[in-house]
Order: sequence, then structure tokens, then C-alpha cells
Amino acid sequence: MSADRPLLILKTGRKTPCLNPLPGDYEDWIAAGMGWDPAQVRVVDAAAGDMLPDLHRISGIAITGSGAMVTDQALWISRASEWLAQAVEQQVPVLGICFGHQLLAHALGGRVGYNPQGVEVGTVDLKLSREAADDPLFSVLPERMPAQLSHRQSVLALPPGARLLGRSAMEAHQGFAFGPRAWGVQFHPEFDHRIVGCFVEHYREILAEQGASADALHAAIRPAPQSRHVLRRFGELVVDAGG
Repeated sequence: MSADRPLLILKTGRKTPCLNPLPGDYEDWIAAGMGWDPAQVRVVDAAAGDMLPDLHRISGIAITGSGAMVTDQALWISRASEWLAQAVEQQVPVLGICFGHQLLAHALGGRVGYNPQGVEVGTVDLKLSREAADDPLFSVLPERMPAQLSHRQSVLALPPGARLLGRSAMEAHQGFAFGPRAWGVQFHPEFDHRIVGCFVEHYREILAEQGASADALHAAIRPAPQSRHVLRRFGELVVDAGG
């Protein structure tokens, strides 16, 4: 990996206003979690209409979270989906996070929509599948772990041929792999307790409507350091792939 073939962070949204006092945005938190020098990272704002680069000029792709919904059918979402499908076909390493996980699944033929159980937000316990233990990315994670989450939509059906890697009580598809170098994670490995607490508050009214207590979710927030290992590991896999 070099400045000539950087990691590309596909920016698909901006942080919610309650996070304005916190430095950085999705792309900064992801890059920091991977431990990469800023000179090795290029950010392309897909939602703002930035041109998607030639896939031969990048070493890997990380897709951020977003307040957008895959089902919005916006033009930029369609363009990004087509580009990501090409990236996976060409075996460019790809990691989709939250909205990025859903966008990647959609690009590969999966089905995305609103989670019928409602909003999943806060610190959530995940259980990984048996297949995760042999996966190049997920093998760095324990079978059970907490993770930070905030989402309304989900991958309702995985792409044909995808491998399920994890689940939670409210979400059947917390992680998947497709082919040798593409992964989606519904959880946010780049979030800390401050960030996820903001999202719990953001969803307070919706949570009340679905019979959940924002106060109880706030009280249950705790560190989730193990989930962050996927960021560092993805960076290593990009290098191993020849980036």
C-alpha cells in the first residue's frame, strides 16, 4: 500500500449533530482504528457526488455508516452499488460498516430493508458463527463479544453465496463474508461509548414507541474493544493482498 494506491474510504454520510463536539467523522475514526497514516488514505464522498476512482488505483475499500437508507434508491447509491460489485469481482478488499454493510449486501444481490424488530442501538452482545473462526477477518474476534450498534435497516437476506459470520438477538446478520476479500459488519467497530450514547439519545422517541427504554440502554453501554480488532485486521489483509 502506498500513496499511489491508497486505501479508499467511501464516505456515505456525516455524523449526527449531537457528535459535533467530538473531533472527526466516520472516516477519521475508521482510519484511526486501522492505524493508518493519513497519507495512505483517500476519502471519496459518494453521497456528495464525488467521482468513484479506477479500482486499479486503490488497495482496498472501507465503506462508512450513514443516516441514509439503502432503500432510498438515490442515484449515488445505485452508482456506488455497481462500483462495489465490480470491486468484489476484481477481488479488491472491501469492508462495509453498518450502512456500508447493507450497501455491500445490496450490491451483491442481498435484500435490505427496515428491521422488523425496530431500532437496534447501544452496546449489544454478538455471537459469531462457527465459520467465523476460520475466516481471515473474523478469526481475530472471540465467539461472543459486545459491540456498538446503531441502525434501523438491516440485511434481511444475505447475497447468494455469502457466508454468515455473526448475529445478535435483534439482528440475524451482524456479519458476512463474500468471496475471498469482501466483508460486511452491521456493528460499528470504530464507535466508542460516547458515540453510541449519542445515538441512543437520538433514537429516544422511536425507542419508546417500540417499548424500549433509552435510559436502560444508556446504563448498559460499556466498552467494546474486541470488536475494534476487525479494523486493524482488515488493514493487514489489504497489505497481504498486495496493496
